Amino acid sequence: MCAACPTICHNADLVQRLPSDTMRVFQIQDDWGMEHLQLATRPDPRPGPGQVLLRMKAASLNYRDLLVPNRGYGAHTGTLPLIPVSDGVGEVIGVGAGVTRVKVGERACPCFTQGWIAGPPAPDRQAHNLGGPLDGTMAELMCLDEAGVVRVPEYLSDEQAASLPCAALTAWSALMVQDHLAPGAKVLVQGTGGVALFALQFAKLAGAHVTVISSSDEKIARAKALGADASINYRTTPEWAKATRDITGGRGYEHVVELGGEKTLPQSLLCVATGGTISIIGVLSGGNMTAQLGRVVMKQVRMVGIGVGNRDGFEAMLRAMTLHRVAPVVDRVFAFDELKQAMAYLKSGLHFGKICIRH
Repeated sequence: MCAACPTICHNADLVQRLPSDTMRVFQIQDDWGMEHLQLATRPDPRPGPGQVLLRMKAASLNYRDLLVPNRGYGAHTGTLPLIPVSDGVGEVIGVGAGVTRVKVGERACPCFTQGWIAGPPAPDRQAHNLGGPLDGTMAELMCLDEAGVVRVPEYLSDEQAASLPCAALTAWSALMVQDHLAPGAKVLVQGTGGVALFALQFAKLAGAHVTVISSSDEKIARAKALGADASINYRTTPEWAKATRDITGGRGYEHVVELGGEKTLPQSLLCVATGGTISIIGVLSGGNMTAQLGRVVMKQVRMVGIGVGNRDGFEAMLRAMTLHRVAPVVDRVFAFDELKQAMAYLKSGLHFGKICIRH
């Protein structure tokens, strides 16, 4: 919670908002369930020492945002009332005493995991996630510790910047932190959602050969326009692992970005190279593991669970994106009060890239 502080107003817009003013939020209230996700108001937050006040400009959706209203993470989801949605970007309109990371007028993204600055994952570093258990980005104003925000490049639009904290950093952590792709390495990416397209773009930065699988020929064509070297339609080719043999010359993929989960992992194990890596990111088709463990042992496969990433990784990713002018793919933008419609669109699976909310 932000402390009241009558001396922190460094922007005319902030000065005009008195402590009695209220902001619009979406929150899950009274009980869990999508039907309890409602528009509401809360008092304007005020930054204390070391804190930053953001006027939110945009948010973006991730699959976890569909789970949170139904308490999909159990006790780790948080308590009610809870403001959902993990990703967003805002303009700094006020800072507390001692803040040095950002200045008034700059744009910044809240880090998904508040407090995970650097180093490997640990329970105390990963316990404070936005959009559950901490309040998320579906609020007009957010007040955060300065350590939990990252300044974003000017070349990105608000919606593009809002897509970065979870989807982009997850793909970056998988390919660039937990693995070190060599030029010419072969990478398989499942689908064409937010994480998948960031993985495609980052793998191409590393000089990798990328195969994308999708159920839509139209989406495959768009993925090829982004740089995909090969593709398979898994609807017309259900045994897609066999179809990858010609693409890899029978060797397999050095890295598989595994987003499907239960139903796709067995095929990922068939097509990963000996000594290769499978990044376990999504469980869209189910969360139970039914793969043959003997295959994991015989092929010496490295299977790594990816839980987004730390702030140092976020800033390293932004440096690479700025150097190469990587442009996040935004599929559709909804208005603030259209959050439920945006979530329904995400659930439909029709999107290509990120779904954003304009504040």
